Amino acid sequence: MPVTYEKHDKVGVLTLSRPEARNAWGPDFYEAVVDYFAEMEADDEVSCAVITGDDRGGAFSAGANLKNPKTHSLNTMAEFIKERLPSRHKNPFTILGQFPKPVIAAVNGYAIGIGCIVTYCCDLIVASEKAEWRLTQAGLGIMPAYGGSARLARWVGKGHAMKLALGFPLKAEEAYRIGLAQWLVPHAQLMEKTMEVAGHIASLPPLASRMVKESLTHGLDVPNIADASLTDLYRFMALEFTEDKAEAHQAWREKRKPAFKGE
Repeated sequence: MPVTYEKHDKVGVLTLSRPEARNAWGPDFYEAVVDYFAEMEADDEVSCAVITGDDRGGAFSAGANLKNPKTHSLNTMAEFIKERLPSRHKNPFTILGQFPKPVIAAVNGYAIGIGCIVTYCCDLIVASEKAEWRLTQAGLGIMPAYGGSARLARWVGKGHAMKLALGFPLKAEEAYRIGLAQWLVPHAQLMEKTMEVAGHIASLPPLASRMVKESLTHGLDVPNIADASLTDLYRFMALEFTEDKAEAHQAWREKRKPAFKGE
């Protein structure tokens, strides 16, 4: 399997691994993302997910495998309607975007095409100094699919998104400066820092971190702040009735470490 999965305490780590081709994307990556993220969603012990690339490949992912003549090609519109459209919900962008637990992208090198879009479908990005983002689709006569440009604009604004979508590369330092990456570290420290960030998230009451993610991601789709605020009030009240809320408050009063159960 060219994608590996490991669980480290409360953190699930998914690694894209096709090092001989810079972790180029393929149908097997789609299947693995669907399967492993379903596994992590069902696993109450997992509070945070990490996705990264096999460092032996020198990249997060070099994107679609252009050596395959079937890449970016369809025979007929009927094939598109009968096969591609029904499967549109089983793509990594939707899976990552709708995953209820926080997801961190540890970008260890080139993130190109689909590999680029995958990174900002996550919730947080930790970047190696070797990281570089490229959307190369326009140069191939196509465009970033599944809202790839619009998703990016939510992170960095229209101008920066347009620049990247039209083929200009984005180096790690600039990605950090404009807010695409939240952390920028020496390459050798990437996974250490990523697991530190993941560990912090995993230490939080898991229901609260889920609601924080839901509030932010869904709130961006609400047309006005009044409606977003009202919806958040219901989320807040739901958390008020959890055991973890009571435990967090009691532990603070007793000056001890809380023990959360996700209940």
